[in-house]
Amino acid sequence: MGARLHHGYDALLADPDVHAVYIATPHPTHADLAIRAASAGKHILCEKPLAMNAAEATRMVDAARLHDVFLMEAFMYRVHPQTRRLVELLRSGAIGEPRLVQAGFGYWKPFDASARHFSPDLGGGGILDVGGYCTSMSRLVAGIAQGLPFLEPEEVQGAARFGRSGVDEIAVATLRFPGGFLAQLSAGISLAQENAVRIYGTEGQVEVVSPWFCSGKQGGRASLLVRDLRRLDGPCEEIVVETEDWLYAIQADAAAISIASREVAWPGMRWDDSLGNMRCLDAWRAAISPVGSRVPRQSSAGA
Repeated sequence: MGARLHHGYDALLADPDVHAVYIATPHPTHADLAIRAASAGKHILCEKPLAMNAAEATRMVDAARLHDVFLMEAFMYRVHPQTRRLVELLRSGAIGEPRLVQAGFGYWKPFDASARHFSPDLGGGGILDVGGYCTSMSRLVAGIAQGLPFLEPEEVQGAARFGRSGVDEIAVATLRFPGGFLAQLSAGISLAQENAVRIYGTEGQVEVVSPWFCSGKQGGRASLLVRDLRRLDGPCEEIVVETEDWLYAIQADAAAISIASREVAWPGMRWDDSLGNMRCLDAWRAAISPVGSRVPRQSSAGA
C-alpha cells in the first residue's frame, strides 16, 4: 500500500483503515495526541519520554485502558536481542549479585534557541531527551537483582549544568534502590559522552558497549563484555549478539506482535514500567534547580 495523505490529525484518526499510529512529535504533544488516538480506537507506539511528567502519562494509560488499545513507549533498546541477552546473563548469576550500574547517554548539539532541545516549553534538556534511557536501564537492572521486572528508587539526587535557555544541558543523578542497589547516571545534549552501561556485581562486571543503539540502525553486531572482578588480570569474555534486523524495525515488529495481547513482551516497556520511569524522571528534574520547580507542568489533555 502506498502512502496516504491526510489533512490534519483529525482526518488521520477518523480513517477506518488506520489501525495504529506512531507518535514522534515534540514531548509536550504526546499526551494530547495519544489520548485522541486512544479515543479513536487506534493502537499507539509513542516516542520517549511517554509524556512530560507522570501525571500526563497516567492519563495516557487510563485512556488506553478505557478504550482497550495498545500503548507502548518507544524505548527501542528494550526490545532488542542484546537487552534480552543482558537480562539472561544477569539472571544466570554470571557477575554474582548486581550492586551498581553506571549509565550515560549524552551528545553534543550546537546551541540553537529555536531547536526543541533548548526550549523549556518543548521539554528541552538532557533529562527528558535521553535521561530516560539511563533511568529505565537502572530500574531494569535493579529489578533483576531482586528477581523483579523492575524496581523503583527510594532516593534520587541530582545536579545539572544549565545553558543560556535554562534547560539542563548536562545532568547527573545518583539513585538508591531498596536492598542497597545504586545507580550513577549522566545525560546531556551539549557534551558528547561515552554512552555505555557498566554493571558491577559481587563476582564480575558486564559492560554494554552500545546499550542504546545496540547493533545499529541497520542491523549488525553488538557485544557484551564480561570480566571477573576477582581477578584484575583476568580475561575479558565477549558475548556477541548479531541480528540482520534494523533497530527500529525490531521495535515496530514488537509493537505489531503485541497489539493482540495489548501488552509488549518484557523487557519491553509495559505501562507500569513506563509510569515508574516517568516518576523517576520527575524526581530527577525536581532534584535540580531551577528546572525542578517546573516539573508539575499541567497539560490540557484529558481522557
